Amino acid sequence: MSLEATVKYHFPKTASFTGMPPATKSDALTGTDQMAAMGMVQSIAPLGFCAFMGKVGVSKNDAARAVSLLTEFAMQTCDRVAALRKLETDIKPAVLQTLATYAYMDYCQSASSKKPCKCCSATGFIDAEVFTMKSRFGTQRPGAVTEIKRLDESLPENTSYQVRDTERVLCPDCKGKCVVSSACRDCKGRGRAVMEAESKRQGVPVMGDCKRCGGRGFERIPAIEAFRAISAITDSISLATWDRSGKPFYDQLIGKLEIEESWANAALNKVTA
Repeated sequence: MSLEATVKYHFPKTASFTGMPPATKSDALTGTDQMAAMGMVQSIAPLGFCAFMGKVGVSKNDAARAVSLLTEFAMQTCDRVAALRKLETDIKPAVLQTLATYAYMDYCQSASSKKPCKCCSATGFIDAEVFTMKSRFGTQRPGAVTEIKRLDESLPENTSYQVRDTERVLCPDCKGKCVVSSACRDCKGRGRAVMEAESKRQGVPVMGDCKRCGGRGFERIPAIEAFRAISAITDSISLATWDRSGKPFYDQLIGKLEIEESWANAALNKVTA
């Protein structure tokens, strides 16, 4: 049994009130066996198990524990990075916890994830210029920023003129939802897209890994956001230092989560074999 197969036991669609087992095989695992197997895996590979359960939305406590365990791992390995080793004792835990939090957020990213809309700054509305035609002595809305063109005081009363107003309109990117999808715009979250150069050469559509997302199907959280977050805590790490040693350590934390998930999945397969 894999980790993905355990999700259905946390989100049952219907309840079974009969004593009939779900399978007729003599070696079929019962519900108690499955819960015991997951408990064993949680004790064998706690970081990978909690990280996965938090990623699929089973438990917020598992997500918080995964960040805590990753922070402990960062505390044990941060001495390899000079910029982190030289941090003050009261600042280092906060910096490493911030890095662990952003690493876990990046680990949880998928094509179905949502991110704040940058077009409207997650407000759902933007300021846009609207041009309208009005009469000479038309009523102007209070508070509107208005620019009147070709207006002459000597014009007759019924003369029309063009008015430019700044109004709050619905954001065209998020349609007022304040969030947008993290799916890649080129491959629409599939991870594969049409290779134009190869398609023209062969004369038929040729599919390949999306160049925009590298085949992941979604956009990763920029590492510069993690740098901005730790810059609010301390200014002892410059951007050059971050690019040279901080970002590789941050990527190592993301890779640690993926490795631990694979280890937890292998442990669960072994326990339920």
